[in-house]
Amino acid sequence: MLAEKEIQELISRALEARKNAYAPYSDFRVGAALLSDSGGIYTGCNIENSAYTPTNCAERTAFFKAVSEGVRSFRAICIAGGPGEREPEKPCPPCGVCRQVMLEFCGPDFEVILAVNGQQYEVYTLDRLAPMGFRL
Repeated sequence: MLAEKEIQELISRALEARKNAYAPYSDFRVGAALLSDSGGIYTGCNIENSAYTPTNCAERTAFFKAVSEGVRSFRAICIAGGPGEREPEKPCPPCGVCRQVMLEFCGPDFEVILAVNGQQYEVYTLDRLAPMGFRL
């Protein structure tokens, strides 16, 4: 279980990453901050494409950055998203594809923080967000 200081750092980093989102089609901006077992934090934002299918979510951007640097063990991720540049108004859960990527690299106790801001957030385990998830 993450300490409050770690949660606040991830929330801050996810909200900061959200500012880099490229979302000209949906105007739905998402940021993510992924905490590795070694304490490194990898951020990501959503990156849209006019063909839609090549669009990449913030969560996967963070995971792919970490994995491309050889990191394979993770403790938690924070996700913050909402319309436009204003502060999110409600939690933004990961899509099914992102949940599957999490299942690939994380155990059932991996923590997923859905943040509105530093005072409003919810913490879930991956097992709760992806019950009966596909794993080999």
